[in-house]
Amino acid sequence: MTATQVDAGPRRVLALAVPALGVLAAEPLYVLVDTAVVGHLGAVPLAGLSLGGVLFTLVSSQLTFLSYGTTARTARLHGAGRRSEAVAEGVQATWLALAIGVILLVIGELLAGPVTRALAGDGPVAAAATGWLRIALLGAPLVLVTMAGNGWMRGVQDTVKPLRYVLAANVASAILCPILVYPVGWGLEGSAVANVVCQLVGAALFLRALTTEHVSLRPHAKTMVAQLKVGRDLVIRSLAFQVTGVAATSVAARTSAEAAAAHQVVLQLYGFLAMVLDSLAIAAQSLVGAALGSGDAPLAKQAARRITAYGLLLGTAVGVVFAALAGILPQAFTSDTGVLEQIPLAWWFFVVLQPIAGVVFALDGVFLGAGDAAYLRTTTVAAAFLGYLPLILLSLFFGWGLVGIWSGLSLMMLVRLVALLARQRYGNWAVVGATR
Repeated sequence: MTATQVDAGPRRVLALAVPALGVLAAEPLYVLVDTAVVGHLGAVPLAGLSLGGVLFTLVSSQLTFLSYGTTARTARLHGAGRRSEAVAEGVQATWLALAIGVILLVIGELLAGPVTRALAGDGPVAAAATGWLRIALLGAPLVLVTMAGNGWMRGVQDTVKPLRYVLAANVASAILCPILVYPVGWGLEGSAVANVVCQLVGAALFLRALTTEHVSLRPHAKTMVAQLKVGRDLVIRSLAFQVTGVAATSVAARTSAEAAAAHQVVLQLYGFLAMVLDSLAIAAQSLVGAALGSGDAPLAKQAARRITAYGLLLGTAVGVVFAALAGILPQAFTSDTGVLEQIPLAWWFFVVLQPIAGVVFALDGVFLGAGDAAYLRTTTVAAAFLGYLPLILLSLFFGWGLVGIWSGLSLMMLVRLVALLARQRYGNWAVVGATR
């Protein structure tokens, strides 16, 4: 283990976090561009993109263990000086990505229509969402391959190459999207095609990176089973996020097309900034995992404290910036008067949540790096189903709309904040060793 592998000073954290930020922000930034392009088609296409996008995220992001779980396992091996074994984790994660991605593609194509109609009713929003989703699902295996590639590269503390790969893919797609939507005339479906192109380019680059490493590319069932065991807790955790997210979007869609479109705009901004803040979590995963893999628990705890403080500072700064942009930025995403009137109902919740999110996401990274996924699973499920989901359902019953939905999200984040801070201070999470 070298000193730079576990140094949690500002320079080292920035060296890991800034390229990771580019990777994390690229997909939400593309979705923001997509939202801005589609938003000028009208409220119904934008609401369709909102619903279809949430469902696609539900399909793909349940497998976050392919990135976060792989980073945790890889970082410990890297910290122990076993790089070839660390990269081998990435090979097996990629095989898992391809296999699971094909299964999700088949199931998703069969259920796309019935699910969108169940969530939004049998109308134009559901029809628009179904058309977008059927095309976008073709990229599901490719998204998962990219997740696996990001996971093992972060674990060996290489965040620069993934940045290059993801930027190349997303820049090409951002150029293609408005061309397919408007001059070509494919409308909402054009944005889905551009999305698949982006995912194809990214997955190809990550696959090429694996072939340049001198490790076996054969599948190994034992390693994949071990990864699936880690993935179990992360899948349950992601499912809690996605169930509440889909429920919130469904309630917004049933409120009105304008409310659904406004929710899409603010939610995508929230997702984009979550990726900005999550860049510190990537640094935390790499540094905490390396420290524990090398057997140094005090150093892991020091890294955790520092990165949590950085998260609070970054979240506060982001909140101030977007408070100042409240009267300007929404107009970049839509010119629909009804949608613009709904956006402020969610905007100020989104702004106030940023400092809280900065701390929560940093601690997520700490505990993922430590392999403490079970605690994250339990606390996330409790916060989602005892805090967020009840307020979503009450919003549907009482007609609270976006105010109720975003109040629920705020409550969930507060519960998670308290639980994670308690774990950091009192919990036995810093378990040393090359594996856990």
